Amino acid sequence: MLAINNIEVVYNDVILVLKGISLNVPKGGKVALLGANGAGKTTTLKAISGILPLQNGELEGGLISFESQPIQSLDPDVIVRLGISMVPEGRRIFSDLNVMENLLVGAYTRSDREQVRRDLDMVLDYFPLLRARRNQRAVYLSGGEQQMVAVGRALMSRPKLIMLDEPSLGLAPLVIKSIFSILKRINEEQGTTLLLVEQNANLALNFASYGYIMENGRIMLDGPCQELRQNEDVQEFYLGMNEDQGRKSYAEVKHYKRRKRWLS
Repeated sequence: MLAINNIEVVYNDVILVLKGISLNVPKGGKVALLGANGAGKTTTLKAISGILPLQNGELEGGLISFESQPIQSLDPDVIVRLGISMVPEGRRIFSDLNVMENLLVGAYTRSDREQVRRDLDMVLDYFPLLRARRNQRAVYLSGGEQQMVAVGRALMSRPKLIMLDEPSLGLAPLVIKSIFSILKRINEEQGTTLLLVEQNANLALNFASYGYIMENGRIMLDGPCQELRQNEDVQEFYLGMNEDQGRKSYAEVKHYKRRKRWLS
């Protein structure tokens, strides 16, 4: 469904952030893009969604195609109409609007009002808490409820692919479990493809079916998530496990010398 081929992204004409990455997201799949802060994960999503120029970024090389159609030169609203929606890091909902108004913002590219009403009911069925708070201003919602609004807003565009940027950020474990359970239902019941960006590698590898690991603007490793969980380097550098299956702190891991085969 989504194919990225050797893309390079530069910010402010000088900072090379993505250094020729390639990845594929199959229709109906759940794909995780993992890596430490600053690896280039969010920039990848911005390149796909067409918003790089709004933040002094530029796609300088490579191709991005969605359902075999090149999209790297399209405006963000056109990309949304094609079927790609994004749940941004930090939720970015409109705090002065109520829940219903925030959800309807997600349908701004649509003119099929009757179907919009049906989709609104579908979203509220997925998130019953939002139905009870439908007229409440978003600023008064909890972090978990705001994330539900952000996911629901993305669904309102009737996307074929939803990209989620750090959806677990700042949320309690029980809330994370609930939201990821609903994301799984959306994938299975609606057939919606999911591309998940996460720093929580354990969470992402247990949720997705295929994963890519980024470091310093490059894809360092990819494979089925079950295989990645068993990979010695992934266990050590991203799951915090040493060879004796003991825990390491991130501070210890990030200064650990990378193996030659990891960097090859």
